[in-house]
Order: sequence, then C-alpha cells, then structure tokens
Amino acid sequence: MIKTIISGCNGRMGQTLTKIINERDDMKVTAGFARKAVSSVDFPVFSSPGDCNVESDVVIDFSNHTIIPSLLNYCVKNNTPIVTGTTALDEKCQSALNEAAETIPVFQSANMSLGINALMKVIKEITPVLEDEFSVEIIEMHHKTKVDSPSGTALLLADTVSEASKSKREYIYGRHSKHDEFNMDAIGIHAVRGGTVPGTHLVLFSGPDEMIELKHQIITRDVFAYGALAAAQFIIKQKPGRYTMSDLLDR
Repeated sequence: MIKTIISGCNGRMGQTLTKIINERDDMKVTAGFARKAVSSVDFPVFSSPGDCNVESDVVIDFSNHTIIPSLLNYCVKNNTPIVTGTTALDEKCQSALNEAAETIPVFQSANMSLGINALMKVIKEITPVLEDEFSVEIIEMHHKTKVDSPSGTALLLADTVSEASKSKREYIYGRHSKHDEFNMDAIGIHAVRGGTVPGTHLVLFSGPDEMIELKHQIITRDVFAYGALAAAQFIIKQKPGRYTMSDLLDR
C-alpha cells in the first residue's frame, strides 16, 4: 500500500487524484496540503507542509509554484520522494528542485499525459528533417480558469523543438504589433482560454505548399492523474535525482 500525500488536494487535479486513488487497492491518501482546510475528505488537510505529522511514501503535487520551496523542504526533511506536475515553475523553483534532488528522488513534468510525451518523441524525430524549410507555431487552448499562459505543456513542446534543432529557437508569444520580417527560426506560441476545455495543443510545421499538424487533445483530466500515479509508483523505487516522463517511459 503506497501512502500518498496530495499537495493541492482542493484543486481539480487534487480531487481527481483523490477519486482515482480511492478506487484502488494499492494506494491510499493519508493527507493533503491546501491553502484552506476542507471537511469533505476523509484525510487530514494541512495549510502548510511544515505542519504535517502524517506518514507517507510519496507526495504528489498539483498546486501552485509558490508552495514548491516549502513543499520540498518537507520532503527533504522527511526523506519523501515527490512527483510534481505544477506548471509555471520559475528559476527559483527549478533551483529548489535541483537542490532537493541531491537528497530525494524528484519527478517533475509539465504534463503527465502519455500521449503528450509520445508526441514529444515524434517532434524530436521530425524536427531535424523539416527545420530548414518548415516554420513552427504552437497553439494551446485551456479552460477559462487556467491562470498561467502559455501553458507549461506548450513551453515543453517548444523546448522539444528547440532542443532537436541545430540551434536554440527564439520564442514569440503571440504576434500582436509584430511588424518584423518573418523569422523561420522563431517559434510562435499562442494561448486561447475559454469554457471547460481540459487542454488542447496543436503543433504546426508549415513548409512550401504543405503543412503538418500534430494535435493532442485531452478528453478528461483523468489522464494526468493516471500518469502521476504511474510516476509515483516509479519514483519510490529510485535513487535521489531528477526524473521525467522520459525516464518512466524508457525504463
């Protein structure tokens, strides 16, 4: 039985994780972290990780980047592996993840979807073949309550293109007021918000007289939860260090 703490247990993903874990026999939610305590769950909820006195085997985090430093302090202090799918991580958070990874296993991905990570593998393959003649644009659409823009996944896809290219790409966020000559080496990244869309990402490779569209669409948020749970089962068996979905898929 894997004892699990959910950071961000009040959020959409936190609630989805709780629901799915409650339906399993091999995992159990022992506590949660949230800004506000709730009474609708059957486990204790702490507003600060430092206040938690509940045992766990792993922490799964879908919260806000502002909690990452204190969350990592808790995990390091208690020698607890962490899986985080929180997006919009700044340099401070990335540094904190690197530092924590010297002591504990740290699994981090901007997108826990198996499909997105398969898409990244495809992008790595075709980018070197197309980059001389094809420009790249990325369009992402999410529900109206998503705060960060562009999405962490859009940036992840852009980074995948850039890393597979001969040289690092420039990112252009929208093209409003842009009157410069079109730059083939740039990646245009565009965000759309509205409704209850869980997440759609479209990567366009546009060349002379032809276009390739690579589209990934989430139907329900359950895919992120299943990916995070697979990551949790994987990370508790690993040595200290940083891990991603590539490590999980390539094992």
